[in-house]
Amino acid sequence: MKIGVLGAGKVGLSIAALLDVAPFVDSVILGDALMLGNLEGLRKVCFRQLDVLAASELENFVRDCDAIVSAAPYYLNKTIARACARSGRSYFDLTEDVDTTNFVRGLAEDSRSTFMPQCGLAPGAINIIGSGLAHSFKVVRSLEMRVGALPLSASNQMKYYLSWSTAGLINEYCQCGEALYQGRRIPTLPLDGVEHLTIDGVEYEAFNTSGGVATMCETFEGRVSELNYKTLRYPGHRDLMKFLLNDLNLSHKQDLLTQIFDQEVPLTFNDVVVLYVNSVGNDNGGLIQRSFVKKIYAGTVGGRPLSAIQLSTAAGAVAVIELFARGHLGPGFVKQESIALEEFFDTEWGGRVYREAETVAPRISIQA
Repeated sequence: MKIGVLGAGKVGLSIAALLDVAPFVDSVILGDALMLGNLEGLRKVCFRQLDVLAASELENFVRDCDAIVSAAPYYLNKTIARACARSGRSYFDLTEDVDTTNFVRGLAEDSRSTFMPQCGLAPGAINIIGSGLAHSFKVVRSLEMRVGALPLSASNQMKYYLSWSTAGLINEYCQCGEALYQGRRIPTLPLDGVEHLTIDGVEYEAFNTSGGVATMCETFEGRVSELNYKTLRYPGHRDLMKFLLNDLNLSHKQDLLTQIFDQEVPLTFNDVVVLYVNSVGNDNGGLIQRSFVKKIYAGTVGGRPLSAIQLSTAAGAVAVIELFARGHLGPGFVKQESIALEEFFDTEWGGRVYREAETVAPRISIQA
């Protein structure tokens, strides 16, 4: 199978690295306008320079592949998905943008190809894990999903350093989300719903952001009373972001804020991804609580160092691509929560990163 990865940034290169050691992959084409990293040690991966906004270049790239993974900025995903629909190729992306997901869903109607947006970490793996816990009950009362991609240490006022797409980060801080309240779908305001929790002795704050819940409110409406997703940060971060976005009105100038963050907020590879899923439901007549808690740390793949967010995002995406290669994903629009948790854990990277990784800093090392 030949996989095309569009976007040669931090996560795109990480996806290519995991695909490089996957036995179901024959070759990987990594496409972008510029190659900022390197392909050293990657035997199945080659780079092709292209402009996604040049229709002929994009269509030629898509036709050369069996499936496309978009690791490009979220605002390019509609263009890429449209090219896949025209060429009859399957499409995967990492978007947290709700409007993009709805657009992809429209393209997928009556398609013989697979269209699966919202892969990766959150949305992505967290929805598969949350759905798995929900399905472990006969009747589900509540499902809470919390995810944070955080520096292991930070000395600045925000208690935060960049580790993934700045544009995606700002976008999820600015858009309304969705939740279930008393079994009904309701909108949630970004940066609201603040709560505090402690995991392994570390204090975090959680607040509403968009996209992480994916399509789960639609799927579980009327079946789960309370369902919500929130982003984890160290205490104090949310107040500073609310000052920037609301008080200074930078939510209407996302490009400017993205530029400021890229210039002035350091990038870190010394990070941790924290996942916390808590569920309550009835099983065999009694009320039971079940939870999933995990910390994912940086690792190496084929000698290539990957940060925690690179590893966890790439693992979530490559796991569903493996299921696609096995023929387990049907045509049309595929939701993350349609994948059974044990099926996800049975994949190479879903198992290694999300089931097997311990909550102490491991060094996951897979040699080609």
